[in-house]
Amino acid sequence: MSKGKILVIGSNATRIEVRGNGWGATGQYLNETVVPAMALVDAGYDIVLATPDGTKPTIDAASDSPAHFGDDEAAYAKARAYFDTDPAMNAVRTLRQVIAEGLDAYAAVFVPGGQAPAVDLMQSAELGEILSHFHATAKPTALLCHGPIALAAAMSDPRAFRAAMIADDPAKASEWASDWLYRGYRMTVFSASEEKVVEDHILHAKMYFDMPSALTAAGGEVVTTAVDFAPHVIVDRELITGQNPHSDHPLAARLIEALDRA
Repeated sequence: MSKGKILVIGSNATRIEVRGNGWGATGQYLNETVVPAMALVDAGYDIVLATPDGTKPTIDAASDSPAHFGDDEAAYAKARAYFDTDPAMNAVRTLRQVIAEGLDAYAAVFVPGGQAPAVDLMQSAELGEILSHFHATAKPTALLCHGPIALAAAMSDPRAFRAAMIADDPAKASEWASDWLYRGYRMTVFSASEEKVVEDHILHAKMYFDMPSALTAAGGEVVTTAVDFAPHVIVDRELITGQNPHSDHPLAARLIEALDRA
């Protein structure tokens, strides 16, 4: 018998703005999506995947390798097969559909990373509605790597907030975030120094803003590790955040602990 349903929210973004009026390819990280999802299934929970437009997320090519699974070819193949063929990863709902069908049916919500959430999810009104429900009901709300930037959706005008960050005006962004649900929460997210590695070696371009700066401007108490890519998870009330791809297993464990307590 299932212990309950977990809502996994993916991004539909395949490119992200970079400085110089350019674009870089992006997507969702494979390990960040499937490692927690598979752990939740093993723990007895059912997965429901939803995205803004109801189509399956694109996996970022930078994540599609055994390197993100400890160079374990078998673990990578299992993860790839799960994402490619498991019904839970292919019966994708829209965010609006899961709202209409009732959020009370879900025990927790999880948002994986890759840079994609910084494009669509952080300014999604539907995601804001979903986060508001889980906040009000104190249900576990877990986000990994770049995923925590999606928390920006839980303010009255996340589009204006994002535009202010792109315009390099964090003071104005803070004004737009005055009613943010997670103001004062402790959290972590992909660090600025970790982002520089992606900018230098994958994007070959500079982002308009880094994730800690945005969440700090919104009113979060952001804590990242001194050592890049070291596993790091923070739990504050219902919120569970993991810093980077190496935080996939630890975040899954903390989410399952929170669910089992509930």
